[in-house]
Amino acid sequence: MAETSQYLTLGLAGETFGISIRNVREILDMRPISRLPHAPHFLLGMIDVRGSGYPIVDLRLKLDLPSTAATEATRIIILDVPVGDRLVGVGFVADCVFEVTDIDESSAEPAPEVGGRWKSDYIAGIGRKGDKFVILFDLAKLMAHTSLPAAAARDDHAPAAA
Repeated sequence: MAETSQYLTLGLAGETFGISIRNVREILDMRPISRLPHAPHFLLGMIDVRGSGYPIVDLRLKLDLPSTAATEATRIIILDVPVGDRLVGVGFVADCVFEVTDIDESSAEPAPEVGGRWKSDYIAGIGRKGDKFVILFDLAKLMAHTSLPAAAARDDHAPAAA
C-alpha cells in the first residue's frame, strides 16, 4: 500500500508547494503586520493571534522570488516550525491556499540537481497530485539560519486538534 501523508497545498509565484499538515496550526486571512526595525528583508513583522505574537515570513522573499502585493486570496499560514530541539510558531505569507491533499511520499522524487542559482536545499522532495507537481517544503531547512524574534519561541503550544 502507498505511504501517503496529508499536505496543505499553497500557491506561490505560479507554483504549488506542500507543507505537512502536522506542522499547520491555522490559516488566516491577510491582516496588518507590525513592522520590526532591522529585521531581515523576508521578515515582514509580527501579528497577534489571540494574545500570542507570531513573526511573519514572506515566503516569496525567503525563496528569492519577486515580492507581490497582497490580494483577496493571500493567506497567512501559522505553522509549528522545528528549530533546533523545539517548535517555533511562525506565520508564512502565501499567494493562496488550495487544499489539504494526500500525497504519496514513497513516490516523491528528490529535488533535481541543476546547479547554478536554483536553491533546492529547502525541498524535502517533489510529490505528484494527478498530473501536477507539488514541491514539498522541509521546514527545518527552510528556516535554518533564520533568527526570529524571541517572542516566537514556544514549546508550550500543542497543535490545535482539527
